Amino acid sequence: MELGPGWAEWGMMGLFLASFLAATILPFSSEAVLLGMAALGGSAFPLFVAATAGNTLGGLLNYGIGRWFPADRLVRWLRIDVGKADRWQALVQRRGAWAALLCWLPVVGDPIAIALGLFRVPFAPSALLMLVGKAARYVVLLWVAQPFLKG
Repeated sequence: MELGPGWAEWGMMGLFLASFLAATILPFSSEAVLLGMAALGGSAFPLFVAATAGNTLGGLLNYGIGRWFPADRLVRWLRIDVGKADRWQALVQRRGAWAALLCWLPVVGDPIAIALGLFRVPFAPSALLMLVGKAARYVVLLWVAQPFLKG
């Protein structure tokens, strides 16, 4: 099974980096790397920890981008239209840090993390709920895949 540019050879650090990159605005799948490494015989708990840590830190980088980049530059750089920005702001104002539970979602998770920073949602609860959401995703993924990974 091919896992891309040496992710398996890098072990847990490779999974951590793949998970980190997947949580940024780069189109990448940490799930494929995680399951590939599990299929190669990796132990579930260390894989879970590496993937969760990398993906959470990547999400927190998105939060930081939203928090510290000037809003007008960020809107231009990400090509966000005003209507979409208003919807993200309404979501964050309505849900607050609880929106961070959804940062694991494909496509919309990264913008949620950026919006949390942009609209100054407190860091600690955002980070904790982001961690919970991302960890839950990996637990479910490993649990569902478990019967198929036993060789």
